[in-house]
Amino acid sequence: MKWASLDLLFLIRTDMAVIRLLFTSLLLLPFFPFFSSRAKLHAATDTLSRGQSLSGDQTLVSKGGNFEFGFFTPGNSHKYYVGIWYKKVSKQTVVWVANREKPGVNDSASELNLSEDGNLVLTHSKNQIWSSNSTSTASNSTIAVLLDNGNLMLKDEYSSHILWQSFDHPTNTWLPGAKLGYDKLDKVDSFLTSWKNSEDPSPGPFSVEISSKGISQFFFLANRTREYWTTGVWDGQIFSAIPEMRSNYFFNFNYVANMNVNYFSYYVRDTSSISNFMLDFTGLMIRQQWDPTTQNWTLYCSLPRDPCDVYALCGSFSSCSNYSSPSCECLQGFEPLSMEEWNLGDHTRGCARKTSLQCDENDGFMKLSGVQLPTNPESLAVSSAKECQSTCLKNCSCVIFSYGSKCLMWNGDFLNLKKLSVSSNNDAKLGVLYLRLAGSELARPKSEKLRTVAVISSVVALVLITSFVLVLIWRFCWKPTLGNPEAAQGFLVPFDYKAIKRATKDFSEKLGQGSFGTVFKGILPDSTVIAVKKLEGVRQGEKQFRMEVSTIGMIQHVNLVRLLGFCSEGDKRLLVYDYIPGGSLDSYLFKSSSKILDWKQRYQVALGIARGLAYLHEKCRECIMHCDIKPENVLLDMNMCPKIADFGMAKLLGHEFSRVLTSMRGTFGYLAPEWLTGSAITPKADVYTYGLMLLEIISGRRNTDRIGDGEFGYFPLWAAIKVNEGDCLCLLDEKLEGGADIEELSRASKIACWCIQDQESSRPTMGHVVQQLEGVLDMGMPPIPSLLQKLVVDSRISTLSESTG
Repeated sequence: MKWASLDLLFLIRTDMAVIRLLFTSLLLLPFFPFFSSRAKLHAATDTLSRGQSLSGDQTLVSKGGNFEFGFFTPGNSHKYYVGIWYKKVSKQTVVWVANREKPGVNDSASELNLSEDGNLVLTHSKNQIWSSNSTSTASNSTIAVLLDNGNLMLKDEYSSHILWQSFDHPTNTWLPGAKLGYDKLDKVDSFLTSWKNSEDPSPGPFSVEISSKGISQFFFLANRTREYWTTGVWDGQIFSAIPEMRSNYFFNFNYVANMNVNYFSYYVRDTSSISNFMLDFTGLMIRQQWDPTTQNWTLYCSLPRDPCDVYALCGSFSSCSNYSSPSCECLQGFEPLSMEEWNLGDHTRGCARKTSLQCDENDGFMKLSGVQLPTNPESLAVSSAKECQSTCLKNCSCVIFSYGSKCLMWNGDFLNLKKLSVSSNNDAKLGVLYLRLAGSELARPKSEKLRTVAVISSVVALVLITSFVLVLIWRFCWKPTLGNPEAAQGFLVPFDYKAIKRATKDFSEKLGQGSFGTVFKGILPDSTVIAVKKLEGVRQGEKQFRMEVSTIGMIQHVNLVRLLGFCSEGDKRLLVYDYIPGGSLDSYLFKSSSKILDWKQRYQVALGIARGLAYLHEKCRECIMHCDIKPENVLLDMNMCPKIADFGMAKLLGHEFSRVLTSMRGTFGYLAPEWLTGSAITPKADVYTYGLMLLEIISGRRNTDRIGDGEFGYFPLWAAIKVNEGDCLCLLDEKLEGGADIEELSRASKIACWCIQDQESSRPTMGHVVQQLEGVLDMGMPPIPSLLQKLVVDSRISTLSESTG
C-alpha cells in the first residue's frame, strides 16, 4: 500500500505539471505569430515568405541551382552587401547588388526580411538601409523567390502578379531574359551602371542605356551626360557599329518599341552555358562566358574596341594608351589622387600635382610627343610658339599648350590625353603638347645633380672599359665590318656593304626573288647562316630608313622571321635575316616533289601564321600591316613552325609600296578589294589575303586555279559556295586522301570564307581568327562573297567578248 500511495502521488504531480504546461501554452498562443515572424531559414530554398529573414551565411538558391542570393563581401573589403551571384561558378561573380550605396559593416548586425507590407527590407543594427520600395499592393501570400535566370521576384504565391523584380533594377550585369530600356507606363528606366572599382559595387561613373525617346540603340555615357560610344542603330539583325553580330552564333536579340515601351532583351541559344554582358568599372561593355574546363571567364569581346575612347577613363592629368598595360599613367610631375583606388584599377579621379605651380617665370614646360590633342581648347591669335608659351605662362589656369598652325591652350583639369602609336592612322590628330610644371619638377637639386654626375661618370668609365674589351674580341674573333656607328638602332647590327658582299660570296647563292628584291644566302665569319634581301625601289632618306628598320627590328615573335641587321650605304639597302632552312610554304603546297604536309601540320601552320599577324596588328607598339601575305612569304623551320617574312615592307617602301603591289602579276589571287578600288588600306586587307592563303593551305591549289568551266570556276568563290552547302571535305587537298580532322577542316574553311568577305567590317580581326582556330570562338556560317561572284562573271563576259571580237 505504501508503494501504491507513492505511485499515486507521483501520477498526480505529473498530471499537474502537464496541466500547467498546457495552460502556459494557451497563454502564449496569441504571441506565436510574433515569434514565427522572426523565423530563420534552416534549409536550402528559393523562397522567402512573409515574416522570414536572412542573415549571416543564410542564402536563397534558385530551384535549378544556377543562382544564389544572400550576403557577400567583395574582394578584400570589409563591407557587406546583399546580392545575387552564380552558384555554379567557382569564382564568385556577382550579377546584382541591392544596397550598392549603403553597405553594412558587420554581417551579424545585418538582416534582410520580407516585411508585412510585402517589401524586402535590409536593416543594419535595426536601422533600415535598403528597401525594394514596391508601391504595388501586397497580399498575405506575397513571397520573394529567386528564379533560375537570376531574377529575384516579389510576387503573389498563387498568381502571376509581380509586385517587384530585380530585372527592372539591373546594376552592372545584363542577364539573358532581362530587359534594358524604358517603360513609360510603369515609369521604369532599366539601364546598366558600372561598379566604382573591383571591390566597390557602388554606382560608378559609366552607364549603358537606351534613350526614352524611342531610339533603337545603346548609348555609353559618362556621368549619364557625356556620350563616349554608341552601338549604332538597330536594323533588325545587328547594331550598325557592331557588324560582327552578323556572325553571332550564341545569342538572339529582341527589340520592342511602341508608344509605351522601348527595350532590348536577349536569350542564349545554348541554355547550358553561363554567359552575360557586363559593364566593367573601366567603362567597357564585356561579353564573357564561363569555361568549366579552365574554371575561368573567357572574354569574347569588349566595347568600345579602344579602351581609351571611354570618356575621362584615366581622370585628370593622366594619359591613356591602348598598347600598354596599365593603360592609364600619371603625367610627369603628378601622382594618383587616391593610390588605394588607383591600385584597384579605378583611375577616374586622376592625378594631382606633386609640386604646386608658382604662377611666375619659375614654372616651365615639358614636351609630350605622339599624343592626340584633346577637345575644347582655347584658341589664341599669336604668331609664334614662343609667344604661345609666354601667353600660357602669364595665365595661372593654363596647364597645357600646343602650337601648330595656331596656338591652343587648355585650362583647369586636363582630361582625355591619349597616347598614339606612330602608325595608328591618326596622323591628323597626332600632335605635340607642352605640360606646365613647377620648376623644381624640371630641374633637380644641386646635390642630386652631383650624385647623378658621379654615377654617370662611373657608368661611362665602365662602359668604355667594356667597349675596349669587346672591340678587341670583335677585331680578332668576328670581323664583319660595321658602317657608321650612329646607324646602330636597338638590337640591330649595322653591317658594312663589303662585309655582306663577302658573306654572300658576292651575292652568288640566290634563295629567291620577291616583290621587293632578291634574297641571297650568306655565312658570317662566326659561321652564322643568314639570308640577305637586296631591296629595290626604296626612295626613303637614310635617316628615315634607319628609323623604320629600327621599328621592325624590335619586333620579336616565334612566328616572325627575325631581323638581325641592315645595311644603308647610298642607294644600297640590305636587310639581314635569320636563315630559315625549311624553305617557303609554297614549295610544300604546290610542288609535287616536295614533302607533303599532313593535316595536323597544315592546321598548325595556319594557326601560327594567324598568331604572327595578330601580333603585328594588335600587340606591337605600332600596328604593322604586312600587305603581302602569300605562301612565298611564309617560311618553315626544321620543326615546321611557320615564320612570316617581309613584314614591315610598307613602312620601308612608303608610297612606292602600293605601286609595287599593283604592278605584280596575279594580284587577283591575293589582293583585297581595297587595293583594286583605291580605298584606304587597313589591317583588314591582311585578313582578306590570309583567308585566300588559308584556302590554299587547305586545298593545296592556287587561288587562281579554275574549277571546271562553270560560272563559279574561280576557286575561292567555288570554295565559299561549297562551305555554304556544308561540303567542306571536297576542298581538302587530294594528296591527303581524306586524312583530316573534319571538325578542324570545317572550322578552317569557314574562317577562310569569313576572311574574304567584300566589306572590311564583315571580316574578323586576326585576333578573332586565332580564337576561332583555337576553338574558343565560333562565328557561324559565312555568306558567299558577292564581289567575287561579280568579278568572275565580269571576267567571263570580257573573255567571251575577246574571243568573239
